[in-house]
Amino acid sequence: MRLAAMILIFMAVVMAMEVFAWAMHRYVMHGPMWVWHRSHHEAHDRMFELNDLFALVFALPAVVLIFVGMHVWPWAMPIGLGVTAYGVVYGYFHDGLVHRRYPTGLTGRSDFWRKRIQAHRLHHAVHTREGCVSYGFLWVQPVRALKAQLVHKRISSSKGA
Repeated sequence: MRLAAMILIFMAVVMAMEVFAWAMHRYVMHGPMWVWHRSHHEAHDRMFELNDLFALVFALPAVVLIFVGMHVWPWAMPIGLGVTAYGVVYGYFHDGLVHRRYPTGLTGRSDFWRKRIQAHRLHHAVHTREGCVSYGFLWVQPVRALKAQLVHKRISSSKGA
């Protein structure tokens, strides 16, 4: 029963990380930490971006949780592993499949990944911290809805100018 509970916690954390990642992307990366995240929205030919520091920052709590789970409180282990699993999936597919920073061996042609790649490209259609759409990664709105949001935001911003 304990193993089953830990597996459920792990799975719940992986799913909850999508909500956390959306909020961090929307309100922190496109907010006060735009100074780091801007590098991800600018064209460059460097191997690393300042934005990559977020991976280190987000990995620290996972490492601490895994350590605590191994030595102090076992229930911290599935939490740390869930955070880590989300980070691995995100890094592999976002940096590898979507942005082609390294080969993944996948084409991205499945309906599932095609929708996520299109949504992320629409996010990058805006090069400033305001006016973007689609801050999530695994859960995305339909592409048609995202395109409509972009048009609406452009019309709204041009009226205010």
